[in-house]
Amino acid sequence: EVQVVESGGGLVQVGGSLKLSCAVSGFTFDDYAIGWFRQAPGKEREGVACISSSDGRTEYADSVKGRFTISSDSVGNTVYLQMNRLEPEDTAVYYCAAAPVFMATMWAQIDFMTSWGKGTLVTVSS
Repeated sequence: EVQVVESGGGLVQVGGSLKLSCAVSGFTFDDYAIGWFRQAPGKEREGVACISSSDGRTEYADSVKGRFTISSDSVGNTVYLQMNRLEPEDTAVYYCAAAPVFMATMWAQIDFMTSWGKGTLVTVSS
């Protein structure tokens, strides 16, 4: 069974930085995708970034390009989301999710991911 657990959320001021972590276990595939999603109050869940476990390919939502960086450790069991120059609009519950394959054209679709964490709250205060 695939398990996904997020950590690292919290309160940060506008312009500040925060790093989220996602621990993934249970995958038996060589190439899988780990993505970060977020859901702000009253809004739909949206894709933020995604990384391939096999070759490190990454994809980002336009709203976070240049500010957020997704990465993984050498083993591939932990995926990070470094968030810089945070804005109030970044306030949301951030979810980590996993899929058994990486597809650049589909990673941001909610139903593409098959395993989800419970989320961690990020609050950006002004």
